[in-house]
Amino acid sequence: MAGHSKWSNIKHRKGRQDAKKGKIFTKISKEIFQAVRDGGEDVQTNANLSLALDKARQANMPNENIDRTIKKATGNLEGVTYEEIIYEGYAPHGVAVYVKVLTDNKNRSAAEVRLAFNKNNGNLGETGCVAFMFQRKGVLILENIEGIDGESIMLEAIEAGAEDVVVKDEIVEITTSAELLDAVKSKLTQALSLKVEVAEITMLPDTYIPLEEENSEEVINMIEALEDSDDVQEVYHNLEIISQ
Repeated sequence: MAGHSKWSNIKHRKGRQDAKKGKIFTKISKEIFQAVRDGGEDVQTNANLSLALDKARQANMPNENIDRTIKKATGNLEGVTYEEIIYEGYAPHGVAVYVKVLTDNKNRSAAEVRLAFNKNNGNLGETGCVAFMFQRKGVLILENIEGIDGESIMLEAIEAGAEDVVVKDEIVEITTSAELLDAVKSKLTQALSLKVEVAEITMLPDTYIPLEEENSEEVINMIEALEDSDDVQEVYHNLEIISQ
């Protein structure tokens, strides 16, 4: 199976995140906190918590930070709740942008998101203006698969329910339905003893806007301005950077 690889976008975003550990830990802590509040602290029954903990490990978040956040969520902290809000719009060059916010102050979040769009020549739109361009999917990334048969990985992933598998340059990218992400991940780690570098629920675009690096910078600047807000958890887009 083969399809359009999303690895370049994920890798680019991950690189930027690695440079901002403090902000990333804050965002992940909020995600863990809310997951525990919504579904409890048992990762076997709380899929959102399991994903949040995977994200924490991928970001090398210290265990004491994770434990402290879980303890806070299971304690009696009155008045601490987060609301998920989606903002949609366009970056320069017609790139669609889908922003996921987790906040305890809607007015603050709205102001910060609006400012990021306005200062970077974007257009904040109405609810639903770009959502139809994205699909909620699970994505798994495996790296450094030298010596492992790519076809075996592909067959195991498909048997577990994967929708698409791309193998390129010792990197495997697997797309699943959001519901089957954990099942496919378990199959690969148990059957083939593979290490999964990235496992996340994401919003994948149906089509991409290809831009050369020079024009892409305008879009990236807006994405980074949005990500600078502690309330913004994820920024999804349909930019495809074309290397010259």
